[in-house]
Amino acid sequence: MTGMGIILSILIGALAGWIAEQIMKADHGLLTNILLGIGGAIVLNFLLGLIGVGLGGIIGQLIVAIAGACLLIWVYRMIRS
Repeated sequence: MTGMGIILSILIGALAGWIAEQIMKADHGLLTNILLGIGGAIVLNFLLGLIGVGLGGIIGQLIVAIAGACLLIWVYRMIRS
């Protein structure tokens, strides 16, 4: 989440983690949602950067964070099973 303050990153991460939790039908706590949202945003922003794609603004970063959090939940489930 480039260019955003720490508080805004935490808020977007929490919202993205919660939305990803609902999409993936998972059950996590608030801290896990925040970590998934922020981690998902970092991972997907890195992967998108490799192919030269970047989404700006709060809405763009929220979409990236949601998709990234869903990706992290999916990877976790694949490793666990």
